[in-house]
Amino acid sequence: MFLSALIFGFLGSFHCVGMCGPIAFMLPVDRTNVYKKISQISLYHFGRLLSYSIIGLVFGIIGKSLYLFGFQQQLSIIIGVLMIVVVIIPYKTFNKYNFSKPIYKIISKVKSALGTALKKKTSDTFLTIGFLNGFLPCGLVYMAVFGAIASGNELEGSLYMLFFGLGTIPLMTSAIYFSNFLKGAMRQKIQKAIPVFVILIGTLFILRGLGLDIPYLSPAPISEKVSNSMNCY
Repeated sequence: MFLSALIFGFLGSFHCVGMCGPIAFMLPVDRTNVYKKISQISLYHFGRLLSYSIIGLVFGIIGKSLYLFGFQQQLSIIIGVLMIVVVIIPYKTFNKYNFSKPIYKIISKVKSALGTALKKKTSDTFLTIGFLNGFLPCGLVYMAVFGAIASGNELEGSLYMLFFGLGTIPLMTSAIYFSNFLKGAMRQKIQKAIPVFVILIGTLFILRGLGLDIPYLSPAPISEKVSNSMNCY
């Protein structure tokens, strides 16, 4: 599943360049010193990865609590269905109901802190900007959060989000160097591929939850394996 998170992050970064690209373009990097610029960009990415890992940790704990109540299989199926439904339902429908309204105050504080950080050029500026950037609302991050919940524990949830973040690094770095990176037909084609990939991941979660005893793809429930081994005696 971590490989799917990495690929998802890479494909999703084509969307991220459009959403978070302006922040990347405005990074106060030192363009006169190559080594300093690389270290500053690395700090920015480290900040994003840190925030993603924390988000994954929190939602991994939520997933673990649900697993403890015996909802392992059902949770995986529900999350898979949610992923597919979110992609299929038109974006305008979600805007109509405005699901993110309750967290607008938090978002506005994050944006305000980002604005303040962008004006500074201290060594910790890039780490702060990256860290705050990771908490900005994004539909693809929400999809990755579903994966963190389905992981079933805090470590795997954190790692799932970490791999998602790692997948976004190549294109986000290119966005910092080239402000007009991937404009046009190529970007549109890849953005169209993102929903297809989300549906594939959602299908994998559903198969995983069904427990069809297919190695790696849909393993049988642990309780079933234990009962089968006991019958052998």
